[in-house]
Amino acid sequence: MTNLQHIINQGEGISIEFKLSKTKLNKSAFESICAFLNRQGGHLLLGVDNDGTVNGVDSEAVQEILDSIVTNANNPQKLSPPYYLSPEVVDLNGKKVIVVYVPESSQVHTTAGKVFDRNEDGDFDITHQPEQVTQLYLRKQSNYTENKVYPYVTLDNFNESLFDRVRKLARSQRPDHPWLEMDNEELLKSAGLHKKDMQTGETGYTLAAVLLLGKDEVITSVLPHFRTDAIVRIQNTDRYDDRDDIRVNLIESYDRLMEFIAKHLPEKFHMEGDQRINLRDRIFREVVGNVLIHREFTNPYPAKMIIEKERVFTENWNKPHGRGNINPDNFSPYPKNPMIARFFKEIGRADELGSGIRNTYKYCGLYTPGTKPEFIEGDVFKTIIPIHTGQATGQATGQATGQVTVKVSGEARMVVGALQNEMKLKELMDVLDLSHRENFKINYLEPAMKSGFIEMTHPDSPNHPNQKYRLTSKGEKLKKRLEKK
Repeated sequence: MTNLQHIINQGEGISIEFKLSKTKLNKSAFESICAFLNRQGGHLLLGVDNDGTVNGVDSEAVQEILDSIVTNANNPQKLSPPYYLSPEVVDLNGKKVIVVYVPESSQVHTTAGKVFDRNEDGDFDITHQPEQVTQLYLRKQSNYTENKVYPYVTLDNFNESLFDRVRKLARSQRPDHPWLEMDNEELLKSAGLHKKDMQTGETGYTLAAVLLLGKDEVITSVLPHFRTDAIVRIQNTDRYDDRDDIRVNLIESYDRLMEFIAKHLPEKFHMEGDQRINLRDRIFREVVGNVLIHREFTNPYPAKMIIEKERVFTENWNKPHGRGNINPDNFSPYPKNPMIARFFKEIGRADELGSGIRNTYKYCGLYTPGTKPEFIEGDVFKTIIPIHTGQATGQATGQATGQVTVKVSGEARMVVGALQNEMKLKELMDVLDLSHRENFKINYLEPAMKSGFIEMTHPDSPNHPNQKYRLTSKGEKLKKRLEKK
């Protein structure tokens, strides 16, 4: 963590806490974690004295302390509701410091049955101060509409297949992720997506749960106006060249927005150390994540992502905590939907709060030299990513009818690269980590077939129950060329 020394130099305060933890985890560590969750989040640094002196954690004790943090954070007897934390070990001047970043939660948490809040002087117990506890609950409820409880939503209202996908994505982030051993109900509760409304006394699944994992018809029932509009406006500037009107859960919305970007913007790679980075995907991973996670869902203003000749811009309704352009050097990130953000982080679709804007600044100038992104805070949050004329492919060159001029696209090459022997459509989608069947067929499978790279095993019966796909000789040659790159 490159800014660790900067955090230490600021000293302890409302969002920074030091603890020695030389050989074991301090007993008061979870009081600070609880207080951070309840207030505005912060950094807990283990191995640092109150005056900022870095003493370090003993090497022999590091793993035991890490295990203690992760285990207790998922133990409702210690922290309720549980909250998954990912502590890091950072070497600073030869000393080991354990850094625990704790985001603000949209729920009220207790540790060992006590409620802690925080101010500039540290943590304080408000368990026996009912007025302060009530105000804490009301503040969380009013600030975060993702917490709205729907008492009549049941497990049957969730998309069963998404739970398997979520576990697969979580496993890719951490092989021993706690969600892997949980059933669907336990997973939802562990993720903070089932709670009690302290004003009405009702319990149930939250708006965040419905948006993340709900069936399409349930989402439409709860939020009829919910949608994200993806548009290409390069040749037909009066209407559009291509469009995807997305009205599905947030996980599949992410897939479709990233697929839309891949369809219309070229890849560009950059070596960072010994790692080859896809700049396009790295930038728009942050942009797409932001437009889905940090928006005010109860407002009917539709979220948009529009690709033009000179820029890509997004808009979404927002609860602003400031006005005007955001400077990445001095802005203070504020979680708009902490439970949704946390869920995306667990499945590898988002990083630590605030890192998205910094990463976009870092990579934008490499993708399109001489440019900087813009992030504009207001009632409508806007993100602008400059691109050079012609950088957007305008692949959908037909008119508003949706007719697409087929090219040997990056998507077709992806299919060729993924195809092994003979595979069913679902197997191919799983390998490419894609979930929207119709989009996959139109934008990936059909271009690969029309280009002569793949063929059906039952060409005379396209809907054959055992239909599979395999490479042609032309596809085999392309695959060999791709593997040499």
